[in-house]
Amino acid sequence: MITTEPSMTNLFLQLGLDASAEAIAGFIAGHQLATGVEVADAAYWNDAQRQFLAESLQADAAWSTVVDELNEALHEEAVKAATGR
Repeated sequence: MITTEPSMTNLFLQLGLDASAEAIAGFIAGHQLATGVEVADAAYWNDAQRQFLAESLQADAAWSTVVDELNEALHEEAVKAATGR
């Protein structure tokens, strides 16, 4: 059971990634996803990361809001391109 308070910083820690503000911003900027790619299906996750993300979303778990925020951030460029902004 995961008892850590869900936040973007703690999500990155849970995924085994650098959780500094700079690293999170850099990860998001450097790992943008195309419109049709679900966050858990991104090629850059390992199996454990992918499973955690997918299960968090499917179970509507405590982490689902933060995973959804990450999903939105990783699709920001695709949304801008689609809307012309």
